[in-house]
Formats: sequence, structure tokens, C-alpha cells
Amino acid sequence: MWDDRGHDHLSPSHSLSHGGGCGCKIAPGVLSEILKSSGAAGVVPAELLVGIETSDDAAVYRLNDSQALVATTDFFMPIVDDPYEFGRIAATNALSDVYAMGGKPIMALALVAMPVNQLPLDVIGAIARGGQDVCRAAGIPIAGGHTIDSVEPIYGLVAMGLVHPDRVRRNADARPGDVLVLGKPLGVGVYSAALKKEQLGDAHYREMIANTTRLNTPGPLLAELPGVHAITDVTGFGLAGHALEMARGAGATVAIDWSRVPLLPGVADLAAAGFVTGASGRNWAGYGESVALASGLPPTAQALVTDPQTSGGLLVACAPESVQDVLAVFQREGFAQAAVIGGVEAGPARLDVRA
Repeated sequence: MWDDRGHDHLSPSHSLSHGGGCGCKIAPGVLSEILKSSGAAGVVPAELLVGIETSDDAAVYRLNDSQALVATTDFFMPIVDDPYEFGRIAATNALSDVYAMGGKPIMALALVAMPVNQLPLDVIGAIARGGQDVCRAAGIPIAGGHTIDSVEPIYGLVAMGLVHPDRVRRNADARPGDVLVLGKPLGVGVYSAALKKEQLGDAHYREMIANTTRLNTPGPLLAELPGVHAITDVTGFGLAGHALEMARGAGATVAIDWSRVPLLPGVADLAAAGFVTGASGRNWAGYGESVALASGLPPTAQALVTDPQTSGGLLVACAPESVQDVLAVFQREGFAQAAVIGGVEAGPARLDVRA
């Protein structure tokens, strides 16, 4: 079967899954309760440089004085109907967490759960091929994986990378006085909501694919800059959720200047027309009490600052004197819309969104 863009079709994604992309994440408040009751920390060896304590992007384990292993996993249900693009998006998203820690990917394992009695094998193969092509672009193999028969299509990766222990960049190490730089524009969740209702134009669809399949390769280059203190990537909890993780880790206030936040083309109009995901509301319910929205913001600001991003951009906290170097790295790597969006200030651990 073919969709109107000329690609193999998943038939369609919203008929086979109840949610798509990073919008499938468990709501922040629910996740917090699960982790608190699970005793998830368990054994914590000295070599574990980053664990679950700050809700960081990946675990980091010191191997020796010059190498640490970055390990993460990410998988979700389709965000688009094209199986090849779904595979590319899911793989790009999974590798992002390695880049966000300052690491370089070395290999991946595929996680494949498919309704084999509903999806043709060539469609499943197209998903796998999309993931393989992204890993090839990242210069790494898919060295194995695991498959199961599932009621909903799910694809993702276990991703592993290496980083020098001194160049690990956590989400918790921002400092008052730091400047915040965002690497990709927001709005993937809004686009996906419009796509689900068949109201996303071809040009915006192409923007969505380009944004979600752009590997966050600036990560390890940014980690080499001494003025870069913290890095995370903006995914399912939205810009507000991941900025709040940065604020809580630093014990400081993160301030975002909304007028400087880059948005994907047409996103503001689509959000104003009501194309907003349910995950956006769940995000606000989970952490909205720690977010101050200034008067004078557009009515869509709350929905957009909580908009779940699939394969979103890197959020970087750096010293003011390093801002131009950070922006130069993004530009060289093809991130033309990277922008300064705010800063970190002394104060309570919260997020201020300013007009």
C-alpha cells in the first residue's frame, strides 16, 4: 500500500497505536511516583558516573581514565505513517541521548515489536531499513537486537557510545550566569497532531521529517568546549520539562525569553487552531506548578512550551563568553536555527517563561 507521498504505508499509524513518538512517554508526575516506589537506584558502583538521580539522558559508566561508556535506550510507536521515515525518526531520537551526554555513538541494538499478523513483512523491513540508514549515517553498526510479536508497532534502539570522563555533560550542571542555547526549533508535537487529523501540508511534513531525522552531532563537539557546563535534549517532556530538570539540578532559576524560542514554520498558527497533543496537557499537569508564565505571552505559549518533541534539539547551558563558539558549532553541523533563548539565574529551582 502507498500513501499520497509515494511511500510504503503503515496503514495508518494512528489506527495501529494509541500515541506516537515521544508523546507516548509516561506523564512526568506518574513517572516520578513509579521511580520513587520502585527502589530503582539499587546498587550504585563508584564507576557509575551518571545514573537515574537527575533524570539525565543516558547512564555513563567509567571504563578507565580516558573512556566512559554511555548507554541508553529509546523506543516508541509511529509518529508518521511512512514506515521508513518512522524507522529513521526512532533511530535518530535514540542516538540523541548519547550525543546529549557529550558522547560519540559506537553501536546500537534494535528493539522491534510488531503486529506481524497485521503489518506486511516488507513494511516491517522498511522500518528496520530506516533505522539502519540512520545508524550508517552516524557511522555505527546495528550489532544485534530483540524482536517480539506485539499488538502495536514499536521500534527503537539500545544505543551505546564513548566519552572521556572529563567531558561528560550532565543536565544538572548549569550555573547561574549561564546562557541557554537551543539547537532545534519546537513544534513536532503540534505537527504530529495536525498530521493525525490529516491537516498537515506537504511542506510542513517535509520540515517535520527533516527536523526529526537530523542527528544531534554537535553534542560531543560542544562537550569539548570548557565553557559548556550542561547539555540535555528536548524530547517528550517538552522544552519546559527539560529546562526544569536543568533548573532543579542546578538549584537555580531557568529563564526563557519566549520571543527568542525558534518554532517550526506554521506551528504557532496550527497550535492556535487547536492542533495540540494530549501529552502537552499531561506535561503541564505534571510540572506546571514549577513554571511561571508571564502575562503578555501568546495564548498558545503554554501548549508550545510543553509540546512533546520527538528527536528534539540539544539544550545547552554555557558561560557567556562561550556563546559564539557554541553557535558556531551548531552552524557548522547544519543547525541553522540554533538560538540563544534565555539563561540561568540565582533563585529557586523553577522555570520562568518571559514575554
